[in-house]
Amino acid sequence: MPLVQMYATAFCPYCVRARRLLKRKGVDFEEIRVDMDEQQMRTMIQRSRRTTVPQIFIGDRHIGGYDDLVELDQDDKLDPLLGKQSRPARP
Repeated sequence: MPLVQMYATAFCPYCVRARRLLKRKGVDFEEIRVDMDEQQMRTMIQRSRRTTVPQIFIGDRHIGGYDDLVELDQDDKLDPLLGKQSRPARP
């Protein structure tokens, strides 16, 4: 499984939702708290070209924020990125 990194803050509601989704999928991820480290915030902005949290990376690929993560999951594209088998097709 590729390294999953999420730049986040403690109480951002979208960060909380992204954590829940990743945990529900059984994904181990590295959480990088940008509210506690200004240098990490600068790194996040440089890597993602965005200033909002969460910003999620799977391997070297920038996924985006929570909405982007959910869209990938709904389109059955998240599991393959995570190295997991896709869910069965919906009827």
